[in-house]
Amino acid sequence: MPEPLDPEMFDPVCPSDLSPIRFGDKWGGMIIRCLEDGPRRFSELRVPLRGITAKVLTQSLRALERDGMISRTERPDHLRWVEYGLTPLGRSLLAPMDVACEWSRTHWDELIDAREASAGGLSEAG
Repeated sequence: MPEPLDPEMFDPVCPSDLSPIRFGDKWGGMIIRCLEDGPRRFSELRVPLRGITAKVLTQSLRALERDGMISRTERPDHLRWVEYGLTPLGRSLLAPMDVACEWSRTHWDELIDAREASAGGLSEAG
């Protein structure tokens, strides 16, 4: 069994939506990262994904399952025991995600400047 997920796994000061590179929906890449070390239950995923509602997490998990990135396994020996894990296809995304994360780290200041410039322009127009 993998170690518990770190509640601080995703820094709230470093929002993933700043990066223009997405894997699935807004939460898809973070869900994939949570499953990197092994299958997790729904309640475990909610720990580091504090900003996500149960409804949105369910929608994101279904979309990732539909796209073949994750599998959903019900354990018949336990009542209501469901785990989500990466499929081989989902696991193949980890290396490209590492590259995208490194690119975002390298260009972080530029991304922030562009986002702030855009927000400033929107507030002046509004």
